[in-house]
Amino acid sequence: QVQLLESGGGLVQAGASLRLSCLASARTFSSYTMGWFRQAPGKEREFVSAIIWSNGNTNYADSVKGRFTISRDNAKNTVFLQMNSLKPEDTAVYYCAAAWRTFMGARLSDTSEYDYWGQGTQVTVSS
Repeated sequence: QVQLLESGGGLVQAGASLRLSCLASARTFSSYTMGWFRQAPGKEREFVSAIIWSNGNTNYADSVKGRFTISRDNAKNTVFLQMNSLKPEDTAVYYCAAAWRTFMGARLSDTSEYDYWGQGTQVTVSS
């Protein structure tokens, strides 16, 4: 069992920045690809970003590319999502997720690739 705890959400104005954190209880955190997803009211959960366990390569949804940055600190069992230039359409509950030792070709934008999920943290961006 791996537990994930998100923090750092809040209410901000358009153009502002937030940094989300996700603390993992995993004893082998460095062996997990970590992802961020978000879900707005009435919508499906959508992929935001992922960072691959083996090489640190990153993936981003087109909607956040150039504004968001995913990173990790394996010594602290933590993954981050730095969100800049926030827009009202970024408003959602943000979830972190962990996928054990993903292989080349894994579809990291699919929720089914991930083994563990956090409880979510609310991000609200006002216009």
